[in-house]
Amino acid sequence: MKIFSIVGARPQFIKLAPLSSKLKGIHEEIIVHTGQHYDYAMSEKIFLDLGIRNPDIHLGIGSGSHAYQTAEMMKMLESAMFEKRPDLVIVFGDTNSTVAAALAAAKMKIKLLHIEAGLRSFNKAMPEEINRIITDHISNYLFAPTPTAVKNLIHEGLEEVTILTGDIMVDTMNDNLKIALQKSSILSDLKLKYNGFSLLTLHRDYNVDNPVLLESLLNQLGQIESNIIFPVHPRTKKILGAFKNIPENIQLTEPVGYFDFITLEHASRRIITDSGGIQKEAYILKKPCITLRTETEWIETVEEKWNLLISPHDKEIAAKINEFSAPEKQNPVFGENVADAMVTIINSL
Repeated sequence: MKIFSIVGARPQFIKLAPLSSKLKGIHEEIIVHTGQHYDYAMSEKIFLDLGIRNPDIHLGIGSGSHAYQTAEMMKMLESAMFEKRPDLVIVFGDTNSTVAAALAAAKMKIKLLHIEAGLRSFNKAMPEEINRIITDHISNYLFAPTPTAVKNLIHEGLEEVTILTGDIMVDTMNDNLKIALQKSSILSDLKLKYNGFSLLTLHRDYNVDNPVLLESLLNQLGQIESNIIFPVHPRTKKILGAFKNIPENIQLTEPVGYFDFITLEHASRRIITDSGGIQKEAYILKKPCITLRTETEWIETVEEKWNLLISPHDKEIAAKINEFSAPEKQNPVFGENVADAMVTIINSL
């Protein structure tokens, strides 16, 4: 079977890696990179770290508004699909690359499989929520990572095309953490000790595009009881350039590759983020997570008491972070050997 695996952003590369390695030799996989993420550390270096072969097709879309990116991707993906005639298109997650590929495939009547289906934050102000809902409702096969995702899809009338597979990022972490710890020098480079720092990531537009809010967040984080390592997302870096003072306990770094990042996650005392995927990585690595959002698509991490949601507008962020601790035990809510299960299903399609 000829398969298009379409990716464009860091979280999708991470999901692609274990699946692509299992598809090799069984199916003709064509890897398509839209170019939505194009920074070296967030794109090319992750392909190298994870051992993903170079994309067969690279669209080179780059930055732009949601409408611009999606429209340009759809036009170029339609041409690629028309030329290559895939039997199946696989999309991952909830980015503009996801929904553009899904729409192009659906309109060309090509079978569509959505990995990480059924996530819902129930906040339609998030572009990702719109992308998820559209992609799920036009897909032929929905691979759901958790029972909660399955329930969401059943509620929306999609039970017949829904399959509970577990979350493929479990495989990525299991395949790569040991290698990362051996290869990465990030801890020595930054002179960090295990459990001696907190790790911060911010990229949501409502957190970083408002300089007043972003400065307030950083000032509050300056009051927590640990040093903070903050690899700065490209969109955030532009805003920070105008700030006169960053709290002394916050150390800014350039974006880092996947191996360096999971090494930082593994060595951190806690993870503070507004990312969906990083909430999940924190849980898999058994790290307390503080999410600077009012909702999450990974509700299991909150129910298991490993993830604390805090509004970015809260005035007691530092106190709540300092007080938060996770339980000693944890349930494996994201499954195991997920890529094997997915490929078995794909082989039967």
